[in-house]
Amino acid sequence: MTVHSRLFLLLLLLSGCYYDVEEELYPSLECQVENVTYTGTILPLIRDNCYTCHDKTSNFGNVTLEGYDNLKIYVDNGRLLGAIKHEPGFSPMPQNRAPLLECEIQKIEEWIRQGAPDN
Repeated sequence: MTVHSRLFLLLLLLSGCYYDVEEELYPSLECQVENVTYTGTILPLIRDNCYTCHDKTSNFGNVTLEGYDNLKIYVDNGRLLGAIKHEPGFSPMPQNRAPLLECEIQKIEEWIRQGAPDN
């Protein structure tokens, strides 16, 4: 075996040796629902996913989710959760777009569980 071949094999073996911290490579994928607020969490989700069709100007389906008081109507009657969770008897939302991520739905559910405060 030539020197070049040995050196190549040594480098090949050494290149496969490394140590990574698993937590750094694969951070926790748990959904963080602590400290969910209307202003900091819910409003951005609703604005980014719903206002295209359900702001005060568009008002598709005669549904306006812009503003806390308007959103609260659909929280209280169950239509918001029914729609975003694609439950039977509800129009699945957002329409013609990817559904909300499970973590986003969990954040909305937690906010509702807290009484849907205007915070």
